[in-house]
Amino acid sequence: AAKTDRNTTSGLEKDDNIDVDKPDQKLQEFLKKKKNFNDLCICFQRTVPDDNIDLLLENLEQPNGLSLQSENCGGSDRRSVLHVEHRNLNPETELKKYFGARAVLGDQRPRHRNRQFQSSNWMTAPKDSWPRHSRPGLSMTLLQSQDGIQYFTFEHSRDYQQLQFKFLDAVESMDPNNIVALLQLNPYHIDSLLQLSDVFRIQENQEMARDLIERALYSLECAFHPLFSLTSGTSRLDYLRPENRAFYLALYKHMIFLEKRGCPRTALEYCKLILSLDPDSDPLCMLLIIDFLMLRTREYQALLQLYQDWEEHRNLSQLPNFAFSTALSHFHLSKQEDMDPEESDKQRQKADLMLQNALIMFPGVLMPLLDLCSVQPDAAVTSHSFFGPKSQIGQSLALAELTALYVGRTYNVWREAGVMLWLEQSVREVLRRVDAKDPLVEDYQNKRKQRYQSAPRNIHRHVLLCEIKEAISSLPLEVTNQPVMSFDPLPPLDSVISYAQPERQPVGASNESTLSLFFRSLLPNFNLQDDMEVARAGHELNQEVNRLMVAMRDMLANIRFQEPPREDNPYRDEEEWD
Repeated sequence: AAKTDRNTTSGLEKDDNIDVDKPDQKLQEFLKKKKNFNDLCICFQRTVPDDNIDLLLENLEQPNGLSLQSENCGGSDRRSVLHVEHRNLNPETELKKYFGARAVLGDQRPRHRNRQFQSSNWMTAPKDSWPRHSRPGLSMTLLQSQDGIQYFTFEHSRDYQQLQFKFLDAVESMDPNNIVALLQLNPYHIDSLLQLSDVFRIQENQEMARDLIERALYSLECAFHPLFSLTSGTSRLDYLRPENRAFYLALYKHMIFLEKRGCPRTALEYCKLILSLDPDSDPLCMLLIIDFLMLRTREYQALLQLYQDWEEHRNLSQLPNFAFSTALSHFHLSKQEDMDPEESDKQRQKADLMLQNALIMFPGVLMPLLDLCSVQPDAAVTSHSFFGPKSQIGQSLALAELTALYVGRTYNVWREAGVMLWLEQSVREVLRRVDAKDPLVEDYQNKRKQRYQSAPRNIHRHVLLCEIKEAISSLPLEVTNQPVMSFDPLPPLDSVISYAQPERQPVGASNESTLSLFFRSLLPNFNLQDDMEVARAGHELNQEVNRLMVAMRDMLANIRFQEPPREDNPYRDEEEWD
């Protein structure tokens, strides 16, 4: 199949015999649409149902219609922040800048001659070591299009639903071998790939864990709807639908692997992609990590632009990560050599003021940050009540969760000598303002008490996914006391369920007592899932077991063993062995 240049908005190739300078704009627009639609039909001739052809034509005829993977994200500032570039989704693009194309591609370069015979994927390319891809019953449907935003959802066929039920049984068995067996028969089952990837990651087999995530992304991308766009920022996936969550989690895990691999620019692109899927709800709370990735990639101006565009409707200044990261961005901009001296001073003044305000609003950040940076604070700082232990003990669990998350993730960007010197100067100025009874100190203290009473569920979900120990220890008991499945951590309480696993029917009625069931459960052929009587009588069974254990302890305590015969026993047999 011919490869569509989805990285352009015009849809025209360089070798097209079309004079784009002609004044007949209507003819040009028609040719562009015709080109896009022809490429669309060629690339998706096996995936587009007949009833979608009219929908494609309708979108192409609309004045603001989006062509496939169009990069034209409109005039909205909000959408421009979420703009994603296709070439930046490939880590090879970033690695080539560091090491050169020859070092990155190596022996793979000759293979590109036959690239037209391979399927075109933007996120991951199929590997020779992967099983041959066959449709596992995963598809995507367009639900509605409203105000230039298109709402999609993944769907599971009946066969795929049966795979989901088998997968849930394998998870309940607590045996990874059952998931491996399921993948051997169904190598592109998404949730199995995600779950097994976590198993390999825990076993420190990072390469295999990353490979499974890439395979899951490849299978998901093969199921994309033709109108689903990775780059426009106008395609939405509702996290309330369980079928969509696997795509979110696969993207997030892939992003983390890329960042650890040394590709922060590519990771940032995936972060923007995840955020664009549902920017209002932000189910994985990508706003808690996007600032870190922008600092890693030195995208200081982009970070400040995001802060300016989203502050009004999202209150980003109330998040510790944005309060400190925006100040750090102004500081780095003031140090750029090509900047005008007057503008540099202006940026430095903004940086000083924003960092001081951040320290006043979130004093619990300072000491853990210095500790992770291996910096011994001055005695005047440690002895002061504002930054002392009281600042950490007095903050709520929700605020402690946010501060621990930010410090544990971004402490490395604060380790530079110049940044530490700037931080030291700002801390001294903050202590001066505190001692001078600056009214802002009391105002921020009241705001800390009124806000941060409890963190929303998406923040808890983000903390569980990031696996930063300090942040996890700050999670409330209602989160830590419930089982968390890595393939669907903390599902929304108002999930939109399209299908559910049927309840298992009891094998048959039984008049056995709970004590009898307990002894029968010791048999090797006992199946807890099939014996629903045990589940229904669980509380009574626990009481019976406790009484049984007490009785067994009493019985063992009263046992008296007969003493062995002594040497002078007159009844001893002389032929008995010594």
